[in-house]
Amino acid sequence: MSGDQYGRYDQGFVVPPMPAAPPPAPPAPADGVRAVAVAVLNLSGLGLGYALVRRWILMLLCLVATAVLLLVALPADPDGVPVFALILYVLFLVAVAAHGAFVGLRTRLAWPPSAPLALVLGLVLLVAPAGGVVAYDSARDEATQQMLLDRLDEADRLVEAAGDRAFNSAQSDYREALEVYENLSADHPDSRAAAKVPARMKTYYATVGAVYDKGDYCEAVAPLTYLRTVPKKMPETDLSDLKDWPDDRLATSLYECASDGLTSGQSTWPTQFGELLTTFPDSAQAAKVEPAVGSAVAAKVKGLNGSDPCTAVDQLKLLGSQIEGIDAEDASVTQALAKDADRAASNADTGTYKCGVDQYKDGDFESAQTTMEEYVSAHKSAKNAALAKKIAIAAEVAQTVPAAGKKLPTMRTGGSISVTVQNDSPEDITVMYTGPVTGSFTLKACGSCEAYDLLQTATRGFKPCPAGTNYPERTISLPVGTTYFVHKPNGDSLSTPASDTAKLESGYIYTECAYTTRSLS
Repeated sequence: MSGDQYGRYDQGFVVPPMPAAPPPAPPAPADGVRAVAVAVLNLSGLGLGYALVRRWILMLLCLVATAVLLLVALPADPDGVPVFALILYVLFLVAVAAHGAFVGLRTRLAWPPSAPLALVLGLVLLVAPAGGVVAYDSARDEATQQMLLDRLDEADRLVEAAGDRAFNSAQSDYREALEVYENLSADHPDSRAAAKVPARMKTYYATVGAVYDKGDYCEAVAPLTYLRTVPKKMPETDLSDLKDWPDDRLATSLYECASDGLTSGQSTWPTQFGELLTTFPDSAQAAKVEPAVGSAVAAKVKGLNGSDPCTAVDQLKLLGSQIEGIDAEDASVTQALAKDADRAASNADTGTYKCGVDQYKDGDFESAQTTMEEYVSAHKSAKNAALAKKIAIAAEVAQTVPAAGKKLPTMRTGGSISVTVQNDSPEDITVMYTGPVTGSFTLKACGSCEAYDLLQTATRGFKPCPAGTNYPERTISLPVGTTYFVHKPNGDSLSTPASDTAKLESGYIYTECAYTTRSLS
């Protein structure tokens, strides 16, 4: 036997020949349906097209790319998947679909045996990513809804916390919460959070205006005024009856606060009454304004007959000027308030006399003099102007001789005793006297006379008006009793007024000498 047929003989064994390798399978004929099926299956993102043509590494690459996308996309976020990531993933799917079509064009499928069946399977599997997109959109919508609800809850907490503080310090928080409510209604009208805004606004109004329910009307004015501006800031929110919710409460707060201020002497009440009369002119509260003001004027007028008429005068003057500052929309209310202001001013004028009398009786002679002189100047034709002038004279005398102010002057004139007053002074002087009779007159200067210094007047036996000089003089008639004299230099003289106390008795003729003194310096 030949070695070529039976192999070689080695140490007694026969080695059979190696089998020949099978010839390579011929390439599959081009199949367009198969190419499309592989491409469609790759579009699922799972690399299934590569699996059918046994390209396992490429299939794994597809699975990794899809896993990365899922890591980026999940959990669902209101902002969705970043656009850059989506673009990259779509480009990747297009690439693997194109490459899969190229590979599948001439590569037989491992399964299923029919290319049309594979195409149908690919089309069916495309439902999975489409369904994923729908599910993701639903999850993203839910995340958005939850985000909006969280935003609503945050605004609610802001309102609740602000309710524990004074309005001035909490106003910024109220505004911030209001902005959230309005944004939810305007920008997300179909959201669950927006549906809850109307109910939240009721809580909002009740919280901001809570101070009204506590009866603190002055503190309630600012928050209730603010609430009236809310509808303008929330045009997209249905506030229904909340739009008018603050009106009656604000009108009541303005009236009550202003009424308390009118009684207690606060300075803001005219502004508050004016705001009430212009903002709510037809309200029941506005109708009570003028009667309240009229009653206040009447109460102050009664005070003129009380123990402190001067305070009543000051209050009436102030009240009259404050009433003039009240703005009213109704002309009839304006006219009525004007009458109240005139009544306050006229009673203040007439009450000035009572004030001066009270000051005189209290020993405040300087104030009494000023008050009575002002009264006489303003009321020259008044029935008590003459007596007011006498009280002013007596008050000025009493500032030098306090005993002169023990009794209030009367309108009595004249008397049975003749008193001649001479001017021993180099200046024109006004002689003022008070006692049973009060009056004053002026004597011209004595040209040859000089003012006395204080040492001279303190010397024992000092007698002004020495004989031998023709003094300017005037004779008056006075009744029996003590009369107090003060001789005051006229003009801008720095000389000190001199004084004298004369006890007049019947049967005598008296001479009173008026003189002035100067300081040692």
